[in-house]
Amino acid sequence: MERRHGDSRDSQQIERDCDKMRIIIIEDDRAILKSLKKILELEGYEVDAAINGEEGIRKCRSKQFDLALLDIRLPGMNGTEVLEVLHNECPEMIKIMITGYPSLENAVASLRSGADAYLMKPVNPLILLKVINEKLTLKSGLNVRT
Repeated sequence: MERRHGDSRDSQQIERDCDKMRIIIIEDDRAILKSLKKILELEGYEVDAAINGEEGIRKCRSKQFDLALLDIRLPGMNGTEVLEVLHNECPEMIKIMITGYPSLENAVASLRSGADAYLMKPVNPLILLKVINEKLTLKSGLNVRT
């Protein structure tokens, strides 16, 4: 990859930046959002965030993401409704539901609406990273993180 004029980074760094997996977190609890974002960025992911479903859908329409973390309970449009939109408009994107209100009904509805996984809050960071790695590995056919 060519170095842009005035770019002090080496070409390997620029290539790595282009290869980063992109994740969007759609979560209305700002403390949880900040925590998840930091964890994922420390793992090398490019992370964007939205505090409601409408904002999340807008961002997904303007930029391609490899994976979405969606809270089920969101203001306005709930997470399951957002999931259905993203499932139809971004079928290749992995969608993981997270909830502080787990129930069998929510889990079944999420999976039927296109969720690739369903996690309960508080989310253990190691489990979250393991699930994300497994799903991205299946999607890409490569070992994304070890």
